[in-house]
Amino acid sequence: MPGLHSFLTLAQAAVDVAKAAETTTTQPAITPLQLVIVVAVVFGIPLILGPLIANALRMKDVAMRISIVLMAVFFALAPFGWRIARGEDWRKAIRLGIDLAGGTNLVYEVDYGEAVKSGKIGENEQLTKDSLDKMVAAIQKRLNPSGAEEITVRRVGNNRIEVIIPGADREVIAQKKGLITRLGSLEFAMLANDKDHPQIIAEGRALRPDQNEVRRKDEQGNLQVAAAWKDVADDARVGGDRTATRTVSRVDEDGKTQEVQQFLVVIDPKRQITGRYLIQAAPTTDQTGQLAVSFRFNATGGNLFGNLTTRYQPDRTDGFHRQLAILLDNKIESAPSINEPIRDSGIIQGQFTKAEVDELVNVLNAGALEVPLKPQPVTEFSISPLLGVDVQTSGITAIAISAVFTFLFMLVYYRVAGVVACLCLLLNLILVVGAMSFISATFTLPGLAGLVLTIGMAVDANILIYERMREELERGGSLRMAIQNGFDKAFSTIIDSNLTSLITAVILYLIGSDQIRGFAVSLFIGLVMSLFTALYFGRLAFEIIERKRLVKTLTMMRLIGATNFDFLATRRLAFLASAVVIGIGMGALIVRGSSNMDIDFTGGTMVTFEFEAPQQTAAVRNQLQEKFGPTISLEQLTTSDDQSSSAGATRFRMRTTEASQPDVVARINEALSEPEFALRRVTATAGEVEAIPVAADDATISDAERRFAGGHRAGLSFSGPVREGTISEYVISALEAIPGTGDAPRYQFANTLVAVKGDGQGGDAASGVKSATVSVTREVTAEDFATALATVEKNFADAPLFEEVNSFDTSVGFETQRDAAIAIILSLLATVVYIWFRFEKVYFGYAAVVALAHDVLVTLGAIAVAAYLSHTPIGAILGFDDFKINMGLIASLLTIVGYSLNDTIVIFDRIREIKGKNPNITYDMINLSVNQTLSRTILTALTVLIVVVILYALGGDGIHGFAFSMIIGTVTGAYSTVYIANPVLLWLVTRKPKVSMKAAA
Repeated sequence: MPGLHSFLTLAQAAVDVAKAAETTTTQPAITPLQLVIVVAVVFGIPLILGPLIANALRMKDVAMRISIVLMAVFFALAPFGWRIARGEDWRKAIRLGIDLAGGTNLVYEVDYGEAVKSGKIGENEQLTKDSLDKMVAAIQKRLNPSGAEEITVRRVGNNRIEVIIPGADREVIAQKKGLITRLGSLEFAMLANDKDHPQIIAEGRALRPDQNEVRRKDEQGNLQVAAAWKDVADDARVGGDRTATRTVSRVDEDGKTQEVQQFLVVIDPKRQITGRYLIQAAPTTDQTGQLAVSFRFNATGGNLFGNLTTRYQPDRTDGFHRQLAILLDNKIESAPSINEPIRDSGIIQGQFTKAEVDELVNVLNAGALEVPLKPQPVTEFSISPLLGVDVQTSGITAIAISAVFTFLFMLVYYRVAGVVACLCLLLNLILVVGAMSFISATFTLPGLAGLVLTIGMAVDANILIYERMREELERGGSLRMAIQNGFDKAFSTIIDSNLTSLITAVILYLIGSDQIRGFAVSLFIGLVMSLFTALYFGRLAFEIIERKRLVKTLTMMRLIGATNFDFLATRRLAFLASAVVIGIGMGALIVRGSSNMDIDFTGGTMVTFEFEAPQQTAAVRNQLQEKFGPTISLEQLTTSDDQSSSAGATRFRMRTTEASQPDVVARINEALSEPEFALRRVTATAGEVEAIPVAADDATISDAERRFAGGHRAGLSFSGPVREGTISEYVISALEAIPGTGDAPRYQFANTLVAVKGDGQGGDAASGVKSATVSVTREVTAEDFATALATVEKNFADAPLFEEVNSFDTSVGFETQRDAAIAIILSLLATVVYIWFRFEKVYFGYAAVVALAHDVLVTLGAIAVAAYLSHTPIGAILGFDDFKINMGLIASLLTIVGYSLNDTIVIFDRIREIKGKNPNITYDMINLSVNQTLSRTILTALTVLIVVVILYALGGDGIHGFAFSMIIGTVTGAYSTVYIANPVLLWLVTRKPKVSMKAAA
């Protein structure tokens, strides 16, 4: 049952992703009539066609089986048919990743003023790296709850967060923006009423309109917030005859005065009930049928909630009902009356749309942000595909060729059975792509290559069945018996080999990081579809062929006949060879150090710059690679104001693993020093520094004005448009360059001291301004401010305009790496336990894990060695690159683990079959098992190698590293199955008797 529950959890996750995907656009929801039509097409038509086809074949007993196959096909094609029915391009059902289709790049900045105002951080206090990392994790969960979407979220500098979303659909981006910036805080508290809180209400009414908090001394004499005036959310319905309310005037960012209703909320600092106790939020409806959000607390939260609602339950003397305020993002969303004590669950009511409910559920489940972000991004760009057109073309061509070769190989080698295998593979391809489209998974170039690789590995089940059929036919069995026994005898092997991988997929999904979860989803789907096509559809096809007498027998080619090799005789030599290979590889890996890692794991420096004239991405990349090497990442940036042109683009962003920002800028200037690559230059002129008056106690004074009261401001004008964020970066850098005591700068965290407001035109994320007002807090002296402005003028005059020079964090943080490692270790332990259960001896599991570790270590070492050899003639001949470990290579390593495990279990299953009821496993049993399954081992490795060698030779830079690791993994996987797993198994089964004999002696 636990295994079944795990599978259902993963399946439910796929459904949740699909539901979430429905809310990523603002197009009308499916109507009841459309739903009926979809159900009729997907389920009704197959139920009609199945019996018709069965009657035509005169095989009425297979009608339902044909219908089930057709249902699977119709279901897989539904996302594409739905697009066509709505007049859209069917290709939109396939979501392409950033490498193939580009996307949208958003950079958000912490709203320091709001963070100070809300008490999240103190005045002149820098936000910690840990807080930013928590915000990154929360945003990642909001945007990509399933891990199936290729969304990058990472820390930039010490106060910004970067989000990269595949595609540039405006409706999708708008929906994602709401998820990014919403604070997501949830709190439960009581509305103050004149029966229970008359004194608090009196103190609250005595506050000025700009004051919100009622403070009282606690037992230690410290002032604590006892109550606070809270705004009512837009369109929320909150009321009560005996509650305390007031209306205050507010000045918004545009200078307009608005009337805001507030209620007084009682706060108990020691027993606050917040979202940190939340276990799960989910969509639901209230008693009136309106959309709502249900919530469930953990034990601690349930106790607090129960105590609160018990304390404030209805008064039996007069029937008075207290009201519980539900606050979202510090605003009262609803205030239901408490009718009875509530323990661990409830609902949040409001005037919600379905999209708002889904957004709120995602936000609450992901957790609140540590501090608020500014609602508008600092920069917002559309980025071009990271891979050039030539790289995409070569990669997709290689994928197509490798798929064709796989089909041809099966047709030539297995003849009629090969036709069935090709139909199985084609159906597998349709089902996998359809399922991935249904859950809105993102396809990258390595992902597409992995899809074809999945097809290649799916051949394994067919080969197992066909080789069993061959054995039955050679024994003189009839075609019907050969088909029946072939499927029956291969069934347990196929189930064992695939179920271990399915268990791995479930554990990776439940425990792993977002990137690992995405791989787990695709692995789970691929394996399930492979089992369905090989065992269900394949058997149906053979049954039809045999019963209709389409063939009398099955003829197949034979690559390897009966063998009688003594594989175990060379086990010591094999162990020695493996130890040497692993030793060399690990030595190269250790010596190479951090150079092994790609930007995904190291982070680095990113610089945004603009050319005077449009440039082609390939030409710019070639210039930069001369100074930085081949590992840079280059993104072409455009805004909605830019005119697309075949001449290229003017704005680019380069990323490198180099950490020194001044060195990176200097090398960019050197690389782009030729006249045809002239960078845009802008001059700056600073105005006079003036003092900012101290703010009066006036409610019409905005929080931003009050924060900089007593500081200084000055105007900056420019010869061309410059973004507010860029101006801010230049001023911050200039302030941080002012020396202080010792080696420390005088203003170490200047980003908390500076604000820039564009004057006149724009100033938003999509356009620049030609003038701006720069304000600094009172901590910055007038002299230092003037010095910083002079530095800004000089920096603009002496060098091209660099719109952004900043550090960026890894897209795979430490916690992500830790979670991935834990998930992989637990999946290996689960593999040992499952094999122990199935084969009744734990040493089968140990032997399999040793082989897996061998394959991973050999592959990692080969990557490091190949990177060293890439600078030699040998490397040039073999096509080696300076391979780096990135998420694509991690995915390939996980694929290798699954492939190698399947290989090993096939032999172990044959050992179990030969052993029968014999209590002991002998030397001869293992050798015989390896010989009997040798043809299957080599054929499976050969089909996979056909795919990966073509991908390596023709795929280009986009999948070169992925294909290389798969070549090494395929070869070492086949090798370790024979020469590592089986000798280790022999050593384990013979070691115990030897120990016993020594003890007896």
